[in-house]
Amino acid sequence: MPALSVQDLHVRIKDAQILRGVSWSVEHGQTLGIVGESGSGKSMTVLAATGLVGPPLAQVTGRAVLGAPHSSGRSSGGPDGPASATLPDGGGQDLLTLSPAGRRAVRGRRIGFVFQDPATSLNPILDVERQLTEGLEEHLGMTRRAARGRALELLEMVGIPDPERRLRAYPHELSGGMRQRVMIAIALSCDPDVLIADEATTALDVTIQAQIIDAVRDLQERLGTAVVWISHDLGVVGGLADEVVVLYGGQVVEQADVLTLFAQRSHPYTEGLFASRPRLGSAGGHLTTIPGSPPDPRSLPAGCVFYDRCTLRSDPRCATHRPELVPLAPGHLVRSFCATPVRDAPLDPEETA
Repeated sequence: MPALSVQDLHVRIKDAQILRGVSWSVEHGQTLGIVGESGSGKSMTVLAATGLVGPPLAQVTGRAVLGAPHSSGRSSGGPDGPASATLPDGGGQDLLTLSPAGRRAVRGRRIGFVFQDPATSLNPILDVERQLTEGLEEHLGMTRRAARGRALELLEMVGIPDPERRLRAYPHELSGGMRQRVMIAIALSCDPDVLIADEATTALDVTIQAQIIDAVRDLQERLGTAVVWISHDLGVVGGLADEVVVLYGGQVVEQADVLTLFAQRSHPYTEGLFASRPRLGSAGGHLTTIPGSPPDPRSLPAGCVFYDRCTLRSDPRCATHRPELVPLAPGHLVRSFCATPVRDAPLDPEETA
């Protein structure tokens, strides 16, 4: 079964419907890219699925099933743990029904997180060694000495030079790229089944960004980790992902493998995202934009969620009916009455680097 499967996820905060029936899955050793504008529900999807957002702030329904570990002999929880939330077929754990202790046992142990800004994710008053060894001692029961040895291995694994000296450093003594590498090392410290990277390279320059992407790809190949990569940068997603989910207005509007999405995208919103990409040597230097603004989750349109901004709306149902997510081709799902394949040249790895 998939490493992580989100099924019919709904999130409501007061009178705002943030997510509406989001579903996706990621396999061991593969990368799922989630793209969309700010406010489309990208981060909320993984925060709600992993229990980082929930009652009393938000009402969350659906399922988020964490599959069986990809390594034999791995424990799947601690006290009060996940055993009570194991699915009837024994195939995985529903994260939304775990106890608080069960979620703590899973997060960090089987699911690792890398967030956008390492400066706010790392503790400024703890050195790198303590921040790397804390999870190892808590989740794996390592001694301080064994955890320190593992911390050195992790820093070497993510390409940090002179790891012995870096262990004694504090976050403010490291560059932005090194801080993000430390975050990746922390996320991977317990050999998780799933790595969730939320805009992990957005604040970095392109050189460091490429190095971190290479490090994640290399680690994934070695460890078989499933990666959920959230980004608004289609170039990064094109170079990393196997499958891509496009979110808009809290819904999946298109989903396909990366080659299909880049070469035969079909939803008007997806095409708007692609048309908005900056390109080297483009005439005039002007960026194409999608007219209008994302919908207010407190007053979503009665019909298609993209209706107010769509330049291709032509079907009378667009204004009154909400389209279903239907297969346009095997493995290619689209939510639109006006889906029209846009055929481009095959995905160019050089362009997405």
